[in-house]
Amino acid sequence: MARKAAEPSMIETFADFKENKNVDRTTLISVLEESFRNVISKMFGSDENYSIIINPDKGDFEIWRNRLVVADDALKDSNLQITLTEAQKIDADYEIGEEITDAVDFAGFGRRAVLNLRQALSSKILELQKDSLFSKYKDQIGQIVVGEVYQVWKKEVLLLDDDGNELLLPKTEQIPNDFFRKGETRRAVVVKVDNENNNPKIILSRTSPLFMQRLFELEVPEIHDGLITIKRIGRIPGERAKVAVESYDDRIDPVGACVGMKGARIHGIVRELCNENIDVINYTANINLFIQRALSPAKVSSIKIDEENRKAEVFLRPEEVSLAIGKGGLNIKLASMLTEYTIDVFRDVEIDNEDIYLDEFSDEIEPWVIEQFKTIGCNTAKNVLAQSREDLIAKTDLEEGTIDEVLGILKAEFEEE
Repeated sequence: MARKAAEPSMIETFADFKENKNVDRTTLISVLEESFRNVISKMFGSDENYSIIINPDKGDFEIWRNRLVVADDALKDSNLQITLTEAQKIDADYEIGEEITDAVDFAGFGRRAVLNLRQALSSKILELQKDSLFSKYKDQIGQIVVGEVYQVWKKEVLLLDDDGNELLLPKTEQIPNDFFRKGETRRAVVVKVDNENNNPKIILSRTSPLFMQRLFELEVPEIHDGLITIKRIGRIPGERAKVAVESYDDRIDPVGACVGMKGARIHGIVRELCNENIDVINYTANINLFIQRALSPAKVSSIKIDEENRKAEVFLRPEEVSLAIGKGGLNIKLASMLTEYTIDVFRDVEIDNEDIYLDEFSDEIEPWVIEQFKTIGCNTAKNVLAQSREDLIAKTDLEEGTIDEVLGILKAEFEEE
């Protein structure tokens, strides 16, 4: 019978390693055999006359060596040959020219050989583990994963998956109101997997629009089943988002299905996203109508579309302008993100013959300053002059000196006339 190696628990050790590190058993056995052969080859110059049998169920292995029986005075290579005297100690019937196969005790090769084997195995298994981790998460880019918070740092959070693999959630990919406690579980979407120097780094995100999309797929069965499609997402993480959805079944109300009875479905998503407000609207390929829906709750009077430059001039009644812009400009910003059009808002008032569009003052007033006035619905000189100085300071991000300079230019224009 073959003799076991000096450390009979070696296979079990690697089996335990496999259970924790996701190295499959077949690969592990192959690596073990390859490592044995490498050590033998280095010692004797060749491993071709060796047979290695791995027995994972019993937790042991066998090594057999084939040698040619030669006369006692003809021995040249003890690795490939065995003397007749030695062969007949194993079996008295052996004769010169026959092949003999006998078991080898690997521990008999010496402590150094055993140490080299273990080092080679550790290195190879670590390499396999990294390859397996990279392949696993590369296939999961764009998918939600769950991790346990292990360490919270200033610039990132370290999470561990069920197998103990490290996942990184950078500060830039965290929702502003996110708060992490060690030991709690968090969901995020895999956005990137680096493998520099064969050292996999899995990057997660909770701010990506894709994270919101995956949450909708989890919460809304109709989206998961493909009856409803998320066409566009405009999102300012932690603040507000707009989601455009479309149904391929006329019997299904896509907005109602996403919101759920009494908001039950969307509330779960809102909680996950730290109370981020979510507006769900019906998608349409009609860009004019889509922009109107995107600017909700404001009611649009008319729109001028520049498809080539992807710009839209939206006209609203004066009382609707603030609704279209929204608090801090969030509504119009999200509408632009959702429609992928630059949206300019104007007050829907008839311009008299004496009034002048602000664009005509571009030689005297910086274009970015003019754009600031347009964002609050003032697109003509008289629109601006109709506002009090205090209101202009409060509504725009302009300095007082800049506003005074603009008011001076506009007043001078009319005084000259």
